[in-house]
Amino acid sequence: MDEIKSLTKFRNPYGNQEIEFQEVRYASGGTPMMRLRIRERGARFTIFDVDPVTAKHWAEEMLQWVASQELGPVASTGDAHADV
Repeated sequence: MDEIKSLTKFRNPYGNQEIEFQEVRYASGGTPMMRLRIRERGARFTIFDVDPVTAKHWAEEMLQWVASQELGPVASTGDAHADV
């Protein structure tokens, strides 16, 4: 049986999507994956399973983009990423 562990869950304040990061370990073995589950209005889900190398690249690109932005009062509030 696959093992799925929730790592964090939060809402995107601009589209009201529920975003959850999970660690997935498959019963058949292999590389553990990070699963990104994006729940949009209603029951629609977008799911990505990414390996550690891809997750690292994605995280680095996101951090680089964040560093290039001037964070104003709306973007810097902690409420946007409170657990749901």
